[in-house]
Amino acid sequence: MKKEESVFQERLGRHHDELRWLYMELYDNDSMFAELCDGMRDFYLKRNKELKTSDQKRVTDQNWYKQNDMLGMMFYIDNFAGNMKGVESKLDYIEACNVNYIHLMPFLDTPEGRSDGGYAVSDFRKVQEKLGSMEDLDSLTAACHKKGINVCMDFVMNHTSEDHEWAKKARQGDGEYMSRYFFFNNAKEPDMYEKTVPQVFPTTAPGNFTWLPDIGHYVMTTFYPYQWDLNYKNPRVFNEMMYNFLYLANRGIDIIRIDAVPYIWKELNTPCRNLLQVHTIVRMMRMISEIVCPGVLLLGEVVMEPEKVTPYFGTVEKPECHMLYNVTTMATTWHTVATRDVKLLKKQLDIVNALPKDYVFLNYLRCHDDIGWGLDYATLKMDGMEERAHKKYLNDYFQGYDGDSHSRGELYNADPVTGDARFCGTTASMCGVEKAGFEQDDAAMERAVKLDLMLHAYMFMQSGIPVLYSGDEIGQVNDYTYKDDPNKAADSRYLHRGAMNWKLAENIKNTDTVEGKIFQGLKQLEQIRKTEKVFVSNADTWTIETWDPSVLCIGRYYDGDKLIGLFNFSEYDKTAWIDEADGDYVELISGSEMKPVGVKIPAYGFYYIKKK
Repeated sequence: MKKEESVFQERLGRHHDELRWLYMELYDNDSMFAELCDGMRDFYLKRNKELKTSDQKRVTDQNWYKQNDMLGMMFYIDNFAGNMKGVESKLDYIEACNVNYIHLMPFLDTPEGRSDGGYAVSDFRKVQEKLGSMEDLDSLTAACHKKGINVCMDFVMNHTSEDHEWAKKARQGDGEYMSRYFFFNNAKEPDMYEKTVPQVFPTTAPGNFTWLPDIGHYVMTTFYPYQWDLNYKNPRVFNEMMYNFLYLANRGIDIIRIDAVPYIWKELNTPCRNLLQVHTIVRMMRMISEIVCPGVLLLGEVVMEPEKVTPYFGTVEKPECHMLYNVTTMATTWHTVATRDVKLLKKQLDIVNALPKDYVFLNYLRCHDDIGWGLDYATLKMDGMEERAHKKYLNDYFQGYDGDSHSRGELYNADPVTGDARFCGTTASMCGVEKAGFEQDDAAMERAVKLDLMLHAYMFMQSGIPVLYSGDEIGQVNDYTYKDDPNKAADSRYLHRGAMNWKLAENIKNTDTVEGKIFQGLKQLEQIRKTEKVFVSNADTWTIETWDPSVLCIGRYYDGDKLIGLFNFSEYDKTAWIDEADGDYVELISGSEMKPVGVKIPAYGFYYIKKK
């Protein structure tokens, strides 16, 4: 115990002065800071031996998550395998996918029918009964760790469900608990907030406040009326949420995804987004984590353009999040599919590649959420593309209405006034697998599978860690049965959140099937990524001009190795007019010698060309 105490005190001492400074800057409350320090000590002492051993290894090798073997997969527990015990039984399959990082979508207790997909938490220390228990979570994380698989979960810290214990007491008029949210007994202040705060869901949940007639008060609800925003100006809120954070870390969670992080501090006469105090809170979270559970990574969900995303990394001296999502690149990728023009994507990649190499992005083609068209419209306008018209084209294209499209999907939160809408669909359906299967068109299916694999090959070449959405590894298409469930029918995002089709997954070794073609194609890419050191996160990465609007070229260099990736976003054969004649090269997929000079690329084709 003495040794453990000394380790804790040494870590606390390293961060104490900065942590206290920031805490007092926000709260000016010595006793609450002292309580926080006592709470951290308590959670550190309760942290089990295996997790402490893992912490120490990761402290020794702080680049452990930046290597070329990191590959993620995200899924809803019930959709993937029924419950946590089911997920544990599928770990061999996850291993077969070369995945060593699983993101378990929200699994904490939520009210049925008012859960927002699990993001309305009613108890931060209880698992949804249908998914299992905290003991099942302990068992799952321990089993994952034995296989070298990291576990990620969502920490929803901006709000609670209206069914949370705090919210229930606040609704009964308890002032202590009302102070943990934003309550107003008249419309004056809510109206003032509405003047500067944008709406997140203007069609399905307009406004940022909800009137509660039973208690005669408004409560701030940025997302949905049943999700009450927490008031982080109250130190009790911060302390208690940090205890929840540490409780979950002690259940064996390796990566904590901070949901909706830009929203967590509210001020009148501001947009209530990306305020300086948010960075103070995230920086304090980082230090708290480094004191109690330094092997745990913070993943920030910041769905914004790069200049608003990157500040959440903090600085080299004062880091905040370890990892962030590469959201804009994802949206720009699908814009490129619809336009067959890589110009904007090339610019986007150049922006990301110019950032410090300590920054680690998670790259993905699809996730559980919709695609919002947050593109660089200033650049597009220079080529004559107006924002509203282009968003309409993209949504029409991916619904299959325009641009010689083979995609299928649905809109989410379509606003007829602004013309804005987001898009829902699986990777495979957006690539044409659904349409080709329905029409039993073999040539179209071959083209769709090629596009699917090309996009994954391109994603693997980006700087950072690739993440698959469960089902993408077998080309799973849209699931329209959500319309039959009254709790889901109004939310078209459930279109791409269908249950894993384990019957189709039986075909992964049969390359005569769509599932086998995609699974084995991805497996080959994954093996290349794991064996080629140029895929480490901190490799030099850049784009190369191809002189063809449909062909993207990415270079990677690390420790003497050089790799050129070529990707054809067109349904026609193209030539990449590059000239990298600096030696002999080999194409890694086929194993044949190939010079990266005037390269002919088939429709939706790609090459990985490595310098010998």
